[in-house]
Amino acid sequence: MNRFSIVLLAVLSLMMMSCKEKKTPTVIIAPKPVQEVRKDPSRMQEINQEMNVDWIGKIYKVVIRRVSDESLQMVQDESGTKYFDNVITLKVIRPDGTEFFSRTFKKDDFSNYLDEKTRKNGALLGIVLDRAEGDNLIFAASVGSPDRLSDEYVPMVMTLSRMGNVSIKNDTELDTTVDRAEEEDDGV
Repeated sequence: MNRFSIVLLAVLSLMMMSCKEKKTPTVIIAPKPVQEVRKDPSRMQEINQEMNVDWIGKIYKVVIRRVSDESLQMVQDESGTKYFDNVITLKVIRPDGTEFFSRTFKKDDFSNYLDEKTRKNGALLGIVLDRAEGDNLIFAASVGSPDRLSDEYVPMVMTLSRMGNVSIKNDTELDTTVDRAEEEDDGV
């Protein structure tokens, strides 16, 4: 029995040792991914728009074209990615096909309405026809971060008179205004 006890004790010892598992740590330390800054400048998407507008009793065609311009000073977004700035050509064509207005706008045309940061690193983002109002065509214009996912921009209102004069001012009205008659109909 002595021999049997020794063998049993040895087997039990081996079983206990094999059942003990070494715990491996579950903490994995990985380096933080570094966002790669592009070395070559990016370009914003080219835009070509044509639309008709009923203005001063006739149908005019408004043509807007945005393109990158390599001759302008480069701008950069919040992550440091460099972009070519844009120029936007605005044309207004009379019903008979002749040109009423044609001008190429740069960010400098809006610099009086921009803060220093936007003046330095913002790009000319867009000019869009908003509406015809009396003797004027009203456009929305913006300068801001060239990153298409960013919402940092300075909104402006650009007015083109029937005499061909352009005036610009900061847009201080919210786009969320509701017509009073609509509010009353909804019971608000």
